[in-house]
Amino acid sequence: MAEQLATMRVDYDSAELDVAALAPTWHEQLARWLVEAEEAGIAEANAMVLATAGADGRASSRTVLCKAVDPRGVVFYTNYTSKKSHDLRFSRYASATFPWYTMHRQVHVRGPVELVTPEETQKYWATRPRGAQLGAWASAQSTVVRDRRSLDDALEAATRRFADDAAVPAPPHWGGWRLAPEQVEFWQGRANRMHDRLRFEVDGHDRSWRVRRLAP
Repeated sequence: MAEQLATMRVDYDSAELDVAALAPTWHEQLARWLVEAEEAGIAEANAMVLATAGADGRASSRTVLCKAVDPRGVVFYTNYTSKKSHDLRFSRYASATFPWYTMHRQVHVRGPVELVTPEETQKYWATRPRGAQLGAWASAQSTVVRDRRSLDDALEAATRRFADDAAVPAPPHWGGWRLAPEQVEFWQGRANRMHDRLRFEVDGHDRSWRVRRLAP
């Protein structure tokens, strides 16, 4: 396996990415690449790998789905009692990566986090399928469970609980986080590993955005 791993390699032949080709803002550029990823047929193009660190300093990562992009940041929704939420409440900082491997593209977003408003959570909650809503009630996310049957039983219990309700309410322990970036890097694979890396970053003095090119 070691020999196989050493020789696993993809030669990138993508077009160049230059500053002049970028949208005026990071969120417009991210929206553009999200659309292009979806049009390219990438499954769950809005999936991003979220990295957090807890009070013990140990990093964790997992995939979540981005559900909003605007000048304020990128938003995802989760259980507020989950491991990721405990980490975010402690550090108030996170990093996320959109990995579009088949397009030889990545986007890295880094910055502080904040809770979205209850109104934003309710608006998104209303768009979720009923099954997903019931699952949010049934799962005590990140806790140890005895077996699969216990999860199925919890979902059945939630289904019975709201069987007579036309709409399932959002659990009080569930909602959104917004990652408000200080840096957003757009990565485009190039030949000979001389990749294009363009990073939007906030100036520490006047909070304006600027773009810098990074060495690969």
